Amino acid sequence: MSLEDHKEMSRRAIEMWASNNNGTPEDVLSDNYVNHQESDVKGSADIRSLESWKELVADFHKGFSNCTTTCLMQIAERELVATRFQFTATNTGGYLGQPPTGKKVTWTGIEIDRFENGKIAESWVDWDKYRFFQGLGFVK
Repeated sequence: MSLEDHKEMSRRAIEMWASNNNGTPEDVLSDNYVNHQESDVKGSADIRSLESWKELVADFHKGFSNCTTTCLMQIAERELVATRFQFTATNTGGYLGQPPTGKKVTWTGIEIDRFENGKIAESWVDWDKYRFFQGLGFVK
């Protein structure tokens, strides 16, 4: 696969969070996929398998609608792709034990994907959790 192919697969993985996404994680993520969240929504570093990553995305979709994802920048080298992204979503369902706020929130982050055998085998994700929680009114 070319670096452009890797970049496209990384974009597709990030688009799995979008409300109108109809992609299949197994198309871009390997069976032994490992996701490192820095920090996860509960406040600590978290390591997730493919199945637990799918649960994380499903929980997000229950709490948020109208989610759009934007790729702001990508850099690819050898088996790695770094993507700076922006998400915008509306909190229309319960999330993390909190009732829906109805608020529209925007935040950014960076995901670094490592490719192996044509699929993403591992990701490191660092996102602006403070801006996300502040936009929802969870923190001041």
